[in-house]
Amino acid sequence: MKVVAIVGMAGAGKSEVAGLFETNGFIKIRFGDVTDEEVKKRGLALNEENERHTRELLREEYGMSAYAILNLSKIDLALKQSAVAIDGLYSWEEYTFLKSYYGQDFCVVAVWASPKTRHARLAARANRRLTLKEAASRDKAEVEKLSKSGSIAMADFTIKNESSLKNLEKEVKRTISALKGKD
Repeated sequence: MKVVAIVGMAGAGKSEVAGLFETNGFIKIRFGDVTDEEVKKRGLALNEENERHTRELLREEYGMSAYAILNLSKIDLALKQSAVAIDGLYSWEEYTFLKSYYGQDFCVVAVWASPKTRHARLAARANRRLTLKEAASRDKAEVEKLSKSGSIAMADFTIKNESSLKNLEKEVKRTISALKGKD
């Protein structure tokens, strides 16, 4: 597998899983970097409100596959060196765009955690912290406005992330072994 997209709701552990893929030889590309760069370029503070507004503007301009389009050259360049792990595939349109572009060399790994677990993680994290109300609002927006559930439903693998980091590491290693077996 050359391109692995890591999907999940906010706080599920996508970035942690992507980091573990990176530790195991994949080049990590975080789709959210496009948002952060655009927010900074506009001179705005990095917070949930400005990030959400910027994501919506980018999708208005480029369509719902915006992040796949805006990161495609980074992915192609990285593929010249190694397999790629995408941190944060969001919309169904991004999924279909990348699946069409990369075909059999593209797969999806979903990271799942319950809303209670995810919201507690989001409230406790050091950066990009969300209140319980903000986390619930983000969940609603990701399902209703981003069609995020489609890419999660189409995942080739699902990692349940409800317990320890040690268990998550075991699950990621098991998934990477299975992916290598598919090549």
